[in-house]
Amino acid sequence: MDEQRVRGSGRPHGPRWLSRWGVRGGWDDQPGTRLPWRSTLAVTVLVLLGSNFAAHAQAGDRAQLDVFARVLLLVASGLLLFRQRHPVPVVFGTAAAAMVYLGAGYPYGPVFLTVALACFSAVVAGHRKAAWAALGMLWAGHVLVAHWLYRWLPPSRDAGTSWGQELVIAAWVVAIVAVSELARTKREQWARERAERAQAARRRADAERLRIARELHDVLAHSLSVINVQAGVGLALLDADPEQARTALTTIKSASKEALGDVRQVLDTLRTPGSAPRAPAPGLDRLPELVEQAARAGLTVEIEGESPPLPPGTDLAAFRIVQEALTNVVRHSGSRHARVRLDHTGGALRLRVDDDGPATGDEAGGSGNGLAGMRERAASLGGTIEAGPRPDGGFEVLAVLPSRVEEDR
Repeated sequence: MDEQRVRGSGRPHGPRWLSRWGVRGGWDDQPGTRLPWRSTLAVTVLVLLGSNFAAHAQAGDRAQLDVFARVLLLVASGLLLFRQRHPVPVVFGTAAAAMVYLGAGYPYGPVFLTVALACFSAVVAGHRKAAWAALGMLWAGHVLVAHWLYRWLPPSRDAGTSWGQELVIAAWVVAIVAVSELARTKREQWARERAERAQAARRRADAERLRIARELHDVLAHSLSVINVQAGVGLALLDADPEQARTALTTIKSASKEALGDVRQVLDTLRTPGSAPRAPAPGLDRLPELVEQAARAGLTVEIEGESPPLPPGTDLAAFRIVQEALTNVVRHSGSRHARVRLDHTGGALRLRVDDDGPATGDEAGGSGNGLAGMRERAASLGGTIEAGPRPDGGFEVLAVLPSRVEEDR
């Protein structure tokens, strides 16, 4: 029970001294990491063969390799098998094995390679203090052996090491740390770049979902408002005036067909992302269609001014803003007359849609989603939207959109 409670608590359950060096998960820091046995085997062979060559080259100056020396070399190399799962114990273990190896008077050689690889793995894994401490322990142990303990340690004829050689070893230690830190920095940079790319992809996906939601809302809200009004007219006149009811049903059929076409166009962009749409995006050139649809719903729309040439994005936004504003008049205003004014001055299109009211419900001017969609469209182009009740009654929507077309191709 105690063991299960410790494992389930999510707290480190390894030796406490490891936490001082930044080990967060104890001995099972990375349980899913595969053991690098191939590279470890290659390093082991290299260390054993290289140490034999070093023993022949340093014969007479250092002690010859024996069983204990080869055991130390195997231990130092074998620990590298766990350098990814347990980098802190491995870096200390290889440093201790190398220190005992040198203290026993065995020849200098590839044993330092095991310490270098263990230090590299520890630094890259984020355990920098542990790697520095292990290298510092190895260098301090070598100084102690080379300048004091050598009198009592084998080989008996060994002499003290010059401080110049100690500087070479210190430079070797600094080089290991520098290379390890460079690798760690590069790895963190790559991780940040991957995270930034993933975040940018999520932002693009969110923006695309928002755009599609806006398009669907504008298309469906307008068409369904017309259908709702005409359905009410048809039901009211079904017995009293069948001909007028037939006209209402014809309007419902036309509006639903147009809505289905617009929805299909939006969904086609989802099925084949990046492909050109089958039909051009609507613009202010389709204002007469909006006027005709509003007339079928019993709303008379007066158009003042002409639209200048607009970039496709601005043209679509202007059309959707007029569409949403007229939809809100049909749904939420008691007025049966609305005005759309177009004014192009100073490189900006001023688009005003208003009615004389009064409001027929609490949501005068429209619901929050419609107004929010209009503001989002305007803001995405660097424009603004102002919407609210008029002082003399009714509701007004004023959009200011940039209308400059880029001339540089």
